[in-house]
Amino acid sequence: MKNVPKIAAIHDMSGVGRCSMTVLMPVLSALGCQVCPLPTALLSNHSEYKNFYFFDFTEHMEEYYSNWEKNNEEFDCLYSGFIGSEKQINIMLDIINKIKSIKDVLVVVDPVMGDHGITYKTYTDKMVEKMSQLVHEADIITPNMTEASILLGEKYLDHRIDTELLKSYLQRLCSLGPDICVITGIATVDGENINACYDKRNNEYWKIPFRFVNKRYPGTGDLFTSLLVGYLMNDKKLPEAIEEASRFVSLAVKETYEAGTPSREGVLFEKIMKELYNEIEVYKYTKL
Repeated sequence: MKNVPKIAAIHDMSGVGRCSMTVLMPVLSALGCQVCPLPTALLSNHSEYKNFYFFDFTEHMEEYYSNWEKNNEEFDCLYSGFIGSEKQINIMLDIINKIKSIKDVLVVVDPVMGDHGITYKTYTDKMVEKMSQLVHEADIITPNMTEASILLGEKYLDHRIDTELLKSYLQRLCSLGPDICVITGIATVDGENINACYDKRNNEYWKIPFRFVNKRYPGTGDLFTSLLVGYLMNDKKLPEAIEEASRFVSLAVKETYEAGTPSREGVLFEKIMKELYNEIEVYKYTKL
């Protein structure tokens, strides 16, 4: 990595709770990237807290970005996460087209729509339809199993998945537009816990094991995709980047579980930041 990659990060900002922008900015900065935040919403804390303040940034997004344009800013990557409205997706599609008209950039979309079989209350059918348009413009998408099911119009699988069905999901998601799909948090019929990937450019499927801790923490999806982007910006090969990201998330979950902190506060990634620089000596990823 000769230059510092510049990343346009279109996410919400939650003041408390370790998710979205407060996760991706320190992690990507530590991996040698410049993060340029474009907020979709400002929250006092994420919505798993009983009380929270929410400010919708939709009406300000276009003017905010237009000043980047006027200053002739160029980016190496556009990375999007939580979206608060259908209109925001239209704005983001326009921003992607403008950024791509200047130079070839990596577009990473984390289609944040739900988890554990439940679609977030803020998502309407129209937003799901629009998300498919956003996914079409992405190079890489990183859905969990719930979001993969939503995008494919499939019923959520509340049981372990077999290899052939998983490969079908991955391939069908890539047929929506992206070159690469990474599905996270998968439990297989073989008793494995994996993240799985399909790279349609090379027609390659990969599975990457991770250490499972039976405890849910918000923000782990944001952490994973941020790490993936950072490692790719550092020229890691795709399966290596996924495994490095998977390892760090697992370590953060383990650290947090052992500390016994309230789950709503997210994972204690700050305590293990040095692990970002301890590269895996022997990778365990294999062909799926």
